[in-house]
Amino acid sequence: MAPSATRTRQWLPYTAAVTAGLVVIAGAFVFVRQREAGNDCAIILQVNSSTEKAALLVDLAERYNHSDRSIDGGGCAQVHVSALNSGKATEALATGWTHTGLPQPQVWLPTSSLWTGQLRLLDQAAGRELQTPDRYPSIANSPLVIAMPQPKAELLRKRGPLGWGEILGLSGRDGWAGFGKPEWGRFTFGKDNPNLSTSGLAATIATYYAAVQRSSDLTRADLADPAVTQFVRRIEANVSHYSDDSVDLLRSLAEADLAGGAGSTDDMSAIVLQEELVDLYNTGALSPRQDGQERGRRPNVPLVAVHPKEGTFNLDHPFVVLPSADERQRAAAADFQKFLTEGDQQESFARLGFRDHEGRASAELLASVGAEPTGGLTYFKPPDPEVVSAMLDGWRTLRKKANILIALDTSGSMLAKVGTRTRFQVASVAAGKGLALLNTEDRVGLLSFSSETKQRPKSPYRTEVPLDEFDETRINSKIAGLHVEGGTALYATVRAAHRELVDRYDPQRINAIVVLTDGKNEYSKDNDLARLLAEVALDPQRPVKVFCIAFDRESDFATLDQIAKASSGKAFDATDPAKIDEAFVKLVSSF
Repeated sequence: MAPSATRTRQWLPYTAAVTAGLVVIAGAFVFVRQREAGNDCAIILQVNSSTEKAALLVDLAERYNHSDRSIDGGGCAQVHVSALNSGKATEALATGWTHTGLPQPQVWLPTSSLWTGQLRLLDQAAGRELQTPDRYPSIANSPLVIAMPQPKAELLRKRGPLGWGEILGLSGRDGWAGFGKPEWGRFTFGKDNPNLSTSGLAATIATYYAAVQRSSDLTRADLADPAVTQFVRRIEANVSHYSDDSVDLLRSLAEADLAGGAGSTDDMSAIVLQEELVDLYNTGALSPRQDGQERGRRPNVPLVAVHPKEGTFNLDHPFVVLPSADERQRAAAADFQKFLTEGDQQESFARLGFRDHEGRASAELLASVGAEPTGGLTYFKPPDPEVVSAMLDGWRTLRKKANILIALDTSGSMLAKVGTRTRFQVASVAAGKGLALLNTEDRVGLLSFSSETKQRPKSPYRTEVPLDEFDETRINSKIAGLHVEGGTALYATVRAAHRELVDRYDPQRINAIVVLTDGKNEYSKDNDLARLLAEVALDPQRPVKVFCIAFDRESDFATLDQIAKASSGKAFDATDPAKIDEAFVKLVSSF
């Protein structure tokens, strides 16, 4: 059956916005060195890898380029590696690989075959030659797991095998009290946004499979089943907040663990991610490190990989030879794929926490992340790409809803020019793009802040739109009409916004403050940062998170980062104003 063009177009705008915003960060391109002088290798093979393994692929390509290998038919090849997130690469391949700034690849190494299926769907909808019509061999594997701090995982395992719904669907009301640990509070978990992340997408698919109690043959009829919808909505209700990058989440957790304090994941009982990241966390690869250190100190409390009883999803890291490869490049690709699956290279993958190309885990990996269930792991079969696309379309209505209070800086410095526009105009356009990605069922309010002015003589901040049902047109209209003047009452505004959301806290929603500012606190009536950090510190029972966008180089990013981390939120660095659209896309992915 041909795919629905309408549904495909619904998926594309979100991905395109992400691609346009993030390609500069995700697309760092690295050429490896040429072979020794006099050894002419005329075949150039361009390889694009997903970002989590790109640095390793650069090293392995350099090892290949300095080997004495020759390809069938004679001669040798030079392999060059670039990096791009799998979702963004999917969109780039579907649109001719334009605007990436990267060489056109002949080999693509995404995180999962889920993306080859989505590219096939996009090609079908466009009526062009399929770039990924086949199944492809793996160069490494990493199953999706539920990572939990060791004490919580051990307590959970005492109940015997549990499923996705029994773990991630633990009652948000009773939480850990049902396990005899009321002091651990509510059960919430973190997961990546499935529109951006392979692990987030796989976690969403796994939830649907658990709902239908099958490990294959998920259908669009299943997605429409009210019982399935209710199951998935119950799981999503326990999300603490969505992440644009689970590595950042783990780095914050490691930093907090080693500092001995409450961490940025203090309100989370679990994180859904790929197994290799659990190993990197436990072995100190994501911990703060000193200059010259390859890894930091191992965390005091390791994470344990919990495997739900219904099964899980395997991220298979396929080796995809694209139609852009000519005959000689195909021969070179076959030799490079063979090289990557040989012992020395597979050991390099194992050191990063991956299973080998046949899915086998090393003893060191299992010792780090925890043993497999008796009898090994059961894997879900990837659904039809049409089902995955429909699932992504429906996820926005099923994901956990949010209470979002936006605090927009209207101080006089926002009149400074960025090219032909003012900072405020650039910020207003970016805010409008971000608002367009929110869910219509979110609740959104707007504060403006600077200092006392003639228009606002009694307070440095003012409620422009009360926190209520999301009215995108009204908020954009209010932003367009705001007056820009005064200093920057940053601390007073964050304090007031936090107090309002605590007073109006909704346990069924993500409760978050979004602060957009181009400066630092300039308000002498409230300049006590220590008191502010204490007030916004995360309360796991009523978590209100602060997300900050530091706009322009005059922003005090270090302080904004402190405020965000104290609340278990995140600060986004848009001190280059050209990156503000990108920051808003990543920010909205947290809701």
